[in-house]
Amino acid sequence: MKIVLALIVSMTVLSGMAQKTINLMSYNIRYNNPGDGVNAWDNRKDLVTSLVKFHQTDILCAQEVLDGQLNDILDRFPGWKFVGVGRDDGKKAGEYAPIFFNPAKFKLLDNGHFWLGEDPTKPQKGWDAVCIRITTWAKLKSKKTKQEFYVFNTHFDHVGKVAQRNSATLIMDKMKELAHGKLPIILTGDFNLNPTSEAILLLSKHLNDSKFSSELPPYGPEGTFNSFKFDHPLKSRIDYIFTNDKVKVHRYGVLSDSKDQRYYSDHLPVLTEISF
Repeated sequence: MKIVLALIVSMTVLSGMAQKTINLMSYNIRYNNPGDGVNAWDNRKDLVTSLVKFHQTDILCAQEVLDGQLNDILDRFPGWKFVGVGRDDGKKAGEYAPIFFNPAKFKLLDNGHFWLGEDPTKPQKGWDAVCIRITTWAKLKSKKTKQEFYVFNTHFDHVGKVAQRNSATLIMDKMKELAHGKLPIILTGDFNLNPTSEAILLLSKHLNDSKFSSELPPYGPEGTFNSFKFDHPLKSRIDYIFTNDKVKVHRYGVLSDSKDQRYYSDHLPVLTEISF
């Protein structure tokens, strides 16, 4: 009888912890490029969304999302909400860096976006960047724990070294401006940079890389970029989830889900289970 009671208590405690944790994913889904042939979006959209669902994702931070892809995702997640705008015009043109969330679990308190450039208020190719780049943010409140927190989602330029460094500094400044160091913060994105690059080292001075702060050992391959090749060496780590000290990371994984020896995007998603 004592053993049975102990098991019941243990299961109750674990259940309570599970309800308080959040599964948050960062995923570059690859923009809708008809030239991708067999890897074109129409052949992948159900696979991408089924992966997100299977891993019980509560918050999805995506990159390279065009307006049509945005609607495809929302169609497959009835009731879900998102924040974000197209980077080319601040409306629907160009790639989004959207934050999707389940409104049954989170209340949206505030949101916004800023461009990665000299003037963060308008579309531009900042510094030496070759593309217009944007960051999306959301202030959310957990309906379960009542905890408020910030999520930032970004996509750094893949060429401009000055832009990469200044983008990291700009994001850190925006975090201070919005959260004032008082609330949990999560930063996700495709940074197009390896862990030893200047911008990643700069971010790592102020934020925790969830791969190394995870309570459980990291799961999956080191790299997050696969180039749509099933035999591609998964060594290039360019997608990250960072947090401040007010976030506890329970699990971190790079998910190499595939079907018929094909990946669902040219990037692998990064998944964390977190709590505050």
